[in-house]
Amino acid sequence: GTRVGRHCCSRTSHDAREHLPVPPDYRARGAAPELAVMSAGFFPGTASLIEEIDKRLLVVLRDGRKIIGTLRSFDQFSNVVLESSVERIIVGSQYSDLPLGLYVVRGENVVLLGPLDEEREASLENLERVGVDEILAAKKAEEEAERLKAELSKHLRMDWFKEDDLV
Repeated sequence: GTRVGRHCCSRTSHDAREHLPVPPDYRARGAAPELAVMSAGFFPGTASLIEEIDKRLLVVLRDGRKIIGTLRSFDQFSNVVLESSVERIIVGSQYSDLPLGLYVVRGENVVLLGPLDEEREASLENLERVGVDEILAAKKAEEEAERLKAELSKHLRMDWFKEDDLV
């Protein structure tokens, strides 16, 4: 019989794969349901990363850094190991790749992870590639400009509130 709640049948122990969605044509041909699920590319959770092993990935981190590398390993916490990895730094219309080598990324820091579009990667037409030293100097200058802008904005807000108090 069927049960109300999370369990789909009265058995206390069974193979969960028999309850995964299976296309009707697989059942008609007598194929094993787990083959249907695997061929449809369905792997729940971090197991879906198995399809990305040995592929170049772009990983965007919580702090905004972009890491590009070849996925070599992962675990249930989405911790990933990237080989031949680089940090892609983009400032304005310039970019550079800072070599990192073998790189471990803790899963809680991953915001976005996906395959790198090789065609787009090969044709970075809108960006000029520059040396690492040059891009790091440009990044530092950009961060300083942002800091000054935030400081100026803070002072302007303070002045605005002071003027309101006078009225």
